[in-house]
Order: sequence, then C-alpha cells, then structure tokens
Amino acid sequence: MIVKLGKLAFQQLVKGNLIFYEEDLRECGIDETEASVYSGLCTQIFREEFGLNEWKVFCFVHLSIQEHLAALYAHRSFINDNISVFDQTKESLLSKVLNEKKCNLISELHQRAVNNALKSKNGHLDLFLRFLLGLSLESNQTLLRELLTQTGSYSYNKEETVQYIKQNIRQNRSPERSINLFHCLNELGDLSLMQEIQDYLKSGKIGETKLSSSQWSALVYVLLTSEQEMDVFKLKHFIGAQNTADEVLLKLLPVVKESRFAYLSYCGITDEGCAALASALRSNPSHLRCVDLTGNNLGASGVNLLSDGLKDPHCKLENLWLSNCGVTDEGCAALASALRSNPSHLRDLYLSRNKLGDSGVNLLSDLLKDPYCNLETLSLYDCGVTDEGCAALASALRSNPSHLRELYLSENKLGHTAVNLLCDLLKDLRCKLETLSLNKCGLTRQGCAALTSARKSSSRLRELNLFENN
Repeated sequence: MIVKLGKLAFQQLVKGNLIFYEEDLRECGIDETEASVYSGLCTQIFREEFGLNEWKVFCFVHLSIQEHLAALYAHRSFINDNISVFDQTKESLLSKVLNEKKCNLISELHQRAVNNALKSKNGHLDLFLRFLLGLSLESNQTLLRELLTQTGSYSYNKEETVQYIKQNIRQNRSPERSINLFHCLNELGDLSLMQEIQDYLKSGKIGETKLSSSQWSALVYVLLTSEQEMDVFKLKHFIGAQNTADEVLLKLLPVVKESRFAYLSYCGITDEGCAALASALRSNPSHLRCVDLTGNNLGASGVNLLSDGLKDPHCKLENLWLSNCGVTDEGCAALASALRSNPSHLRDLYLSRNKLGDSGVNLLSDLLKDPYCNLETLSLYDCGVTDEGCAALASALRSNPSHLRELYLSENKLGHTAVNLLCDLLKDLRCKLETLSLNKCGLTRQGCAALTSARKSSSRLRELNLFENN
C-alpha cells in the first residue's frame, strides 16, 4: 500500500495536482473501499472532500506527506526495479553498472531530479528532491530495509551528487532558485560553501570581497536560515569597493523580500536597484513594511519604477523615506497615482529636500483628498513650497476623509497668505492635524503669534514648531 500511495503521490506531484479523483487511485492500483481498511494509515494520509459538483476528491493531509511518499517511490523503484520514475523505462545503463563499477546510476537519478527541480517555475519538486537525496544516505537505509531488496547491489558515491549540485549553484544566476540546492547540500551533510560565507560574515569584510555567484547564493542561504530573525536588512553591510549597491540588491533580493525593514540610505542605488526593490514589493506575500532610500539619486525614472511596486495589491509598505532622492513633480505624479490604488497601506511618506515645487505639492494635495489614501505623516522639508502649495495643502486637509496627522513644512518660504491659510485650517473642525512643523520658514513675529493663537482654537493640534523664524 505504501508503494501504491507513493506512485500516486509522484504522478500527481509531477502533474502539479494537489487533489485527485477515484480514477487516479484506480490507476495506481488503489481501491477506495480496500484502502479504507487500512484506517491507521490511509485516513492519516488522505483527506476525502467533495468538490463543487459533488464529485469525490482526495488529497494528502499535507503537501510534505505527498512529497515524501513520492521520493520514497522514486528511490525504491530505482533500487528494486532499476526503473527511473522520470521516464518509467528500464535503465539501459544497468549493464554498464555491472561492467563498469565506477558508474553510479543513483547519482544519475539524483542529477535527473536536480534538473527537473530547477526547471520547475514554482518549485513544486524542491522538497521532493531533498527527501530523495536524504533517503539515499546510508544512515537512513535501516529505516527502509523492509521496502528495499537490493541495497547491497549498489554503491553510492555521495560526492558525485555534491559536486553536481555545486556545479549547478555556480551556473544558476538566480539566488532564489539556488536556495533549495543549498538545502540539498545540507541534506547531504556538505557545509563547505556555507562555512566560507559564515567566515566572511564574522570577519566584517564581506563588502570588500568579490564574491562568486555560488558564494552569493550561499550568502542568501545563510542569511535566510540564520537563527537570528531576518527582520532588518542593511544594505551598507554588504557594499564596498568590490560590490555596487544595485548588484548587492539584486543578489540579495530573496533576503530583502523576507525582511520587514530595508535600510538602503546613501548607497548609490539607481534604476536597476529600484526595479529590484519594486519586485520585492510585489512579491506574494510581501513582508516589507519600511523602506529607507534617503540620499539615493533616484530621479523620475527610479521613482516611477518604485511606484509600480507600490500600487501592487500585494504591497503592504507602511513607511517610505525618499528624502534627498532627486524627486520632482513628475515623480510626485507617479507616487500619487500609486497611492490611490486600492488598497493603499502607506502611512508615512518622507519627501524632504526634493525639488517638488508647488506643482508637485498640488499633486500630493489631490492625493490627500482621495478616500483610498491613508497617509498620516507627510514630510516636505525644503521642497520649494510657497503660498500656492500651502493653499492646496490647506484645502486638502479640510477634506473628509483626510487621515493626515503630521505635516512637516520647515525650510520652505511661506508668506503672509500661507500664514492666514494655516490659521484658518487649524480653526477648522474638519482638520485632524496633531503636529505642524514650520521651522525656518521666514515667518514674521506677527505670523508666529497668529499661528500660536490659532493653535488654541484647535482641539487636535498638540505640537506646533516655529523655531528660527523672524
């Protein structure tokens, strides 16, 4: 029964099926009624459900059960019957094993399994491959002795499989697809590549080291399987004379995708890095909640790429720092469009020290009026805002709903008109502002007094900053 279940598990796994039908059971020699007799086994492995049309369907209680049984079937078929499950034919190389003892057909089976797993776009054979390799180890043979009849006829050189996996790691340009290969090496007890990377990490000089593709993949594996929770990613730890920011971001993208906080400030990120970051924001599930890109000259093209990630429904980003990033009104248009998407999770947006001008601020003001916008903090320090931009912001903050609680306008040239507008805003019951920062805005003494007086009329404003004004 185990062998029959293994055959069913393998056939359906290769097809990508998680559920199957009575005819699938019969094809593998399993009778539904007969199977129910083995209640101690089958009821734990199968879960019987009814589909939309009341057809009886089956699935394994967990995908890992299916993957393990499939691997067991593949290993036993080869050892007992000399059949490769990947082509279901008698291996013509059997005679070569008998005549050329150096030939290792088990290694060839494993190589076929590696190749098939790498071809899979969704990784549905990854865990199957790891189980298959683990079953071949001598330490596990005693557990399989009741199922295997010819173990003594084969010798297994584990090193051949190890070297083949390492070769694929070197050739595979995608660290994400290489992660499973490192799990395979771990399954086989080979930790040489991981040890190299751990030594680099301990030395603190990994940013000064020119890593090979296999070492980059090993670094991703080590970081993702570290005992320490991968919550914060700091790009500066990995860039140096040998590694550019964009290169590191691309190589370590699987790590970025698993992080909640990505600190990428002042690293020299360009469009290529922005495109990679956008893909991380679009990943499902997306774990990123805070991204700090301060001090990177992204320009309009970089912000456009980033905005493509922000508007994706999988994106759950809450905090975005784009201070001193060369953002213009064109970038504001892209951001505003992205943040109107539904749902939009962004709460805090920092755009200080960018040349937004009143045109850019007008675009952001329109965004604040949008019911899908949930911004609570907007930082516009030194962004070229004048009375015109201030009028647009004041109008937006009177709208309902407007979720903004903190507005930072320091180091902008605001005149008498802006002061009057802000005073009227603070007195308006619809305004929900709790913090307003107007430091170094060229305000007169009378203007500051008027704002202070208006603050007393506000039921919500808790903090009004007017430092270094006239």
